Amino acid sequence: MKIIQTPNAPAAIGPYAQGVVVGNMLYTSGQIALRPDGTLEEGDIVAQTKQVMTNLTAIIQQAGGELSKVVKTTVYLKNLDDFAAMNAVYGDAFGKHTPARSTVQVAKLPRDVLVEIEAIVDLS
Repeated sequence: MKIIQTPNAPAAIGPYAQGVVVGNMLYTSGQIALRPDGTLEEGDIVAQTKQVMTNLTAIIQQAGGELSKVVKTTVYLKNLDDFAAMNAVYGDAFGKHTPARSTVQVAKLPRDVLVEIEAIVDLS
């Protein structure tokens, strides 16, 4: 097991790693709209999703991967009414690549953000 850590994404705010590689698979921790310096992107769902995707990309790249190798994501939304706006940003980030995805509404997220996304990536 290899721990992935990059200064280009926010440091973990608890006892977990930004990502973990096992074999040729990367499992990222859920990313919220924290900037690498630890400050919160307090904008709307579009601004927060952009920051989350920036964080995920940084972790994936640190592990030697790329967004086109993401196998599955899980998206946690504070409000499913934000789905269309989140989905537009998410779709722009992935382009033609369409990993499997689950999206759920949750009661609350860390730092009271609007969105959290985690990914599983094939590094082979």
